Amino acid sequence: METLAPFKEVIDEVIEKGGDAVKYCYQCGKCDTVCPWNNVRQFSVRKLIREATFGLSEIEKEDIWRCTTCGRCPQRCPRDVKQIDDFIALRRMATGYGVFPTAVKSYRTVSSGLNAQGNPFNEDRKTRAAWAEGLNVKPFKEGMDILYFPCCYCSYDPRLKKVAQATVKILQKAKVDFGILGEKENCCGESIRKTGNEDLFKKLARENIKTFIEHGVKKILVSSPHCYHTFKNEYPEFRVNFEVVHISQYLPGLISQGRLALSGEYGKKIVYHDPCYLGRHNSIYDDPRSILAAVPGLELSELPETKADSLCCGMGGGRIWAETEKHERFSNIRVEQALACGAQELVTACPYCITALEDSRLVLNHADDIEVKDITEIIQELI
Repeated sequence: METLAPFKEVIDEVIEKGGDAVKYCYQCGKCDTVCPWNNVRQFSVRKLIREATFGLSEIEKEDIWRCTTCGRCPQRCPRDVKQIDDFIALRRMATGYGVFPTAVKSYRTVSSGLNAQGNPFNEDRKTRAAWAEGLNVKPFKEGMDILYFPCCYCSYDPRLKKVAQATVKILQKAKVDFGILGEKENCCGESIRKTGNEDLFKKLARENIKTFIEHGVKKILVSSPHCYHTFKNEYPEFRVNFEVVHISQYLPGLISQGRLALSGEYGKKIVYHDPCYLGRHNSIYDDPRSILAAVPGLELSELPETKADSLCCGMGGGRIWAETEKHERFSNIRVEQALACGAQELVTACPYCITALEDSRLVLNHADDIEVKDITEIIQELI
């Protein structure tokens, strides 16, 4: 008699960890046609889902860790297989057993930093607000209109501190009543959750929620789409609902209300890259473009894969901490696409995307050919 489920205990664990939807897959393969990995190597989401269905998943291999949670396959799936949830379930299994292949061994170090200091770099929590030195940024107090939450990368990474600084200068110019929490903040927990460490995500989330409530936070402004997605769509699991706004949603209002006057001619041709967690996951496509359309002298062109079909930069799903071979980085393709459009600047609205695109610009020896910028950096130049 044929054994259809040789490892039923594994199947049960996949279901228990949140991967129940694997059973709906009928192997049409539409997921494979849109997965960005197939631009750089042979990779089959369909095969991995099939293996999970029968309890045959190989958690010791890197394939279950490749998913960047970009959202392309759920977008195409006719059966609502929930591929992202399925991969996270497999990662929860691997994390529970302490199984991390070479490319993702750094997740252990990242987890230690998040546990000890509330950030993935294990940097001193007390220096979290060092990026704001000299900018006269106020600590958040109850009654302020907005809490600005810059994210770990904008708080600690030398390149991305410039994004937080540009954002603050814009808010100050528009006379927005805002403050920051600095060392009282934790990482939002989005990426560590996607690696399968659910317990650590819950710890970070609960501590953040407690801090927000104690300080009377009502409205949170963020620079990272990953923070946006987590605060808006995942923190409500803890029965809280804060108003969450991404900076690309907030700026159009400041411009249209006359609180930000843009002066001078920008005079550059740019392309805009849609971040997965701003676009596909949260349907924010028009606001960033409306900001760029308001910039005098800026020429905006569209990339070949744009809006709902945007090419993932490769950093989501915890991959920002993983080792990816240089020739397998999706961001390399994006930089080449931007250059083919004749763009002088590749603009986006996500710290993760900037990290990937900056790296590819240098790896491909295009440092003198194109710049990578956040939307706020353009606006800050003109106010």
